[in-house]
Amino acid sequence: MQLTNIHQAKTHLSRLIERAAAGEEIVIAKAGKPVARLVGYREQPPAPRKPGYWRGKVRISKDFDLLPEEIAAAFRGERP
Repeated sequence: MQLTNIHQAKTHLSRLIERAAAGEEIVIAKAGKPVARLVGYREQPPAPRKPGYWRGKVRISKDFDLLPEEIAAAFRGERP
């Protein structure tokens, strides 16, 4: 972990970003006190969907027409 002040961070931002992308943690301080942390971005897979999450939160009208199966399959990510 490297501690750097705001002026240094502004002056050397590109370098600090490269180091953060490489896995280093950079802490930016103002008046000697840490105020921000610069870390590399990590792609995270989407969280799995939970069955029943919307139960009781959504109401479907009684005159709602069901989708044809081929369209419903497309919404589920299935291809014919």
